[in-house]
Amino acid sequence: MRKPWIVGVVLAGVLLGACTDPASGPQVAPPTPSVPTPSVRGAAPRQAPASPSGVPVVRSAPRVLYLGDSLAMESQKVLGRELRGTLNATYTSAPHSGTTPCDYLEGTGKGSLVPDGDKAAVLVRALRPDFVVLQFWGNAWGYTPCMDGITYGADRETYVDRYTADLRKLTAQIAAAGGAQRPTIVWVLQGPDPITPERVKTVNALYQSQARSAGDLVADAGRTVSPAGARYTWTQYLPCTAYERAHPDYCTQPAGDRTALHLDTDYLHFCLAPTTSTPRPCPVPSPGILRIAREITRVIGARAPTPSRSAG
Repeated sequence: MRKPWIVGVVLAGVLLGACTDPASGPQVAPPTPSVPTPSVRGAAPRQAPASPSGVPVVRSAPRVLYLGDSLAMESQKVLGRELRGTLNATYTSAPHSGTTPCDYLEGTGKGSLVPDGDKAAVLVRALRPDFVVLQFWGNAWGYTPCMDGITYGADRETYVDRYTADLRKLTAQIAAAGGAQRPTIVWVLQGPDPITPERVKTVNALYQSQARSAGDLVADAGRTVSPAGARYTWTQYLPCTAYERAHPDYCTQPAGDRTALHLDTDYLHFCLAPTTSTPRPCPVPSPGILRIAREITRVIGARAPTPSRSAG
């Protein structure tokens, strides 16, 4: 196995390449065929089908919007499957690889990797989601134009100040777009980073602080891809869960009861297919992605809207 710090430069090149290819726009997951999509949010509750991953089914039907960077790009189909299967959710995803929170701000113009039609506030006004899930690794290598060249390695204090300001602006824009039906933001906490482990701790702390101050949520998806008792220790393999042991595609090394989270050549992404220059959802079963999606789904399920909520 290649050392993770050796592949950092290679990964940066891959992400840079991915940034040059615009995503094709919001990916709206089709409704589960046997369960009709409700026409209003105040529709009567219905029993949703069982989740493929076995997460307990609930009776609410939230609307969920998923935005983010390459981690969201690779996870979007699996998260949609989990949300539909577990919560009967209406789901839309519009991730763009290589992005950071400032890319989803309105008013960034040409200095953004996200087109105007996919800005967070634009999509919130159009879709009226109950939840907006935001997943960002915390782009810190200087190739996101809206960060104005600010990098974690060169000037950590300026990076943190700027990142904090962008989180506040993005929260404010989403809240304003939602109006009287402000969506709940779910900030996804990131997994360990072997190159700059303190940076991930810092970014996660910023997400937690922003969620507390605005009354929003965090989903500690990073915990599900970390060793037990070692939240910020990077690892390529973890013991299989009961679900993974029951599904050989997910328990990739059954003899040792371990599953792979990353490829040998990519310490950041959780897709077990190589990253391509054209961003895409992960095309193969990948335990890390499933673990992340299930945790996001669990958090949303615990705060899902009740059927008595007035229609929007």
